Amino acid sequence: MIRKLFDFHGGVTLRQHKKETTQQPVEQAALPKRLILPLHQHIGHPAEPVVSIGDEVFKGQQIAKPISDISAAVHASSSGKVVDICEHDIPHPSGLKAPCIIIETDGFDRSRRATARTHDLNDLSAEQIRHIIQNSGIVGLGGAGFPSSKKLDPADKKVETLIINGAECEPYITCDEMLMREQAREIIEGVLIMRKALQASRCVIAIENKKFKTLDIMNKVVERSGYDFIDVAAVPTVYPAGGEKQLIQVVTGLEVPSQGLPIDIGVVCQNVATAYAACRAIEHGEPLISRYITIAGSIVKPRNLEVRIGTPINDLIEQCGGNRQTLSKVIVGGPMMGFALHNDEVPVVKTTNCILVNSVIADVPLPSRLPQAMPCIRCGACADACPMNLLPQQLYWYAKAKDFDKVQDYDLFDCIECGCCDYVCPSHIPLVQYYRFAKTEIWNQEREKRFSDHSRERHEFHKFRLEREKLEREARHRQKRAEISGPSDEDHKKAAIQAALERAQKKREQSAVMPKNTQNLTPEQQKLIAEVDARRAKKTGFKDKP
Repeated sequence: MIRKLFDFHGGVTLRQHKKETTQQPVEQAALPKRLILPLHQHIGHPAEPVVSIGDEVFKGQQIAKPISDISAAVHASSSGKVVDICEHDIPHPSGLKAPCIIIETDGFDRSRRATARTHDLNDLSAEQIRHIIQNSGIVGLGGAGFPSSKKLDPADKKVETLIINGAECEPYITCDEMLMREQAREIIEGVLIMRKALQASRCVIAIENKKFKTLDIMNKVVERSGYDFIDVAAVPTVYPAGGEKQLIQVVTGLEVPSQGLPIDIGVVCQNVATAYAACRAIEHGEPLISRYITIAGSIVKPRNLEVRIGTPINDLIEQCGGNRQTLSKVIVGGPMMGFALHNDEVPVVKTTNCILVNSVIADVPLPSRLPQAMPCIRCGACADACPMNLLPQQLYWYAKAKDFDKVQDYDLFDCIECGCCDYVCPSHIPLVQYYRFAKTEIWNQEREKRFSDHSRERHEFHKFRLEREKLEREARHRQKRAEISGPSDEDHKKAAIQAALERAQKKREQSAVMPKNTQNLTPEQQKLIAEVDARRAKKTGFKDKP
């Protein structure tokens, strides 16, 4: 076990409320009648459907494929029939709909193969590991949902430390703790898989120091494994010690740079559930179709269940003794960083770790229980509690004034929205809501600027194209005139003048020919001819020869 640990700035101590869901083993959730599987359960590009309405599918069958490196596949959680591919409500703060594949289960839970394809880790390269993980639909299960195949690609950077995050710092959430108790060996195998993909020098499994039973189990498994590059660290039980940047600082003493990534300092952080999913994919050929979820709050049987991805949340509430008729609020996630649902008919997705039902919590402020906000008294408690060492009061003033340039000067985008400042504020100001508002407005402005820049570039290119076409057309016309007129316009003019002169000379010569048959003319005829010649000579300037 690691002895030397470090500290991070701020944080708060919360009542855990975790005993209720750790007193009994994890159970398998009932198979739902319908599975609702969103195509976008991860950060990045949504998956692309590879099935159609009316298709029969099997458990574990890929029903949507990744379309880029930052994407992940989606699989059928059970066998049945695809009855629709449409927009459906998903668990999101906005309450908006998203494209989903809806499967009506047949109750048989059939797999396509009698035995799934397995792999020997020793025979796989790092690239093959990442390919299997992407096609298995594995994403970060700690909440962010970043495609694990991309996060396991160090590119040209060296990874010194792989941290496996088992520090569930939010109240009520215990799904990772129960996973470590019941699937410790598989988690260690998943750590080995991730280590090979990253070529990491050492691995650290971080667990809160008050989880005595879990620490004991993981330490024994690590000792039996004989891997001296894997350590277990008992980190302080302070919220938000489970935050990626805070956990890295506690374990390594290093700080992730502002606007930087952990890989920049040679560290990668993964969740224990992600490690377990990687083991199931490599060792057993199983894609990500289920996960452990905590169901807690105002229900008869708070517990952890292994739930199929796509299961409607209301089915889980009823299975744990909740009454849909009396629900006032359902929160996905913990009480600090979770969000309230607009209805309970949305499905469980890959990043769902906790369902908090109608929670009545005296010491943790929920959005529905916040008192009326009062003016800021400048006490500085928010700055003391901020784990990112920011100045929440200044961020609040500038966000409220919509001074988005100034709010970025105070590192707004370093805020992890943990809610510590909200929790300690004696004036009950919803600080995080102001920060989210400012971030959204800045993103909108950036999006509008990009659109404006793109429109201007298109307009300028349109003008350039018209001018280019005009010049090309004039060049074609000049070339045609040159082909018709000869070597050049000047030569053509000279030739035309010379031809005209020659024609005039020939005409003069023709007009100067002596008249014939004039010997026998009468005097009157001769007089008439003489008059004509005189008029011609007067007009042309010369007379015929005698």
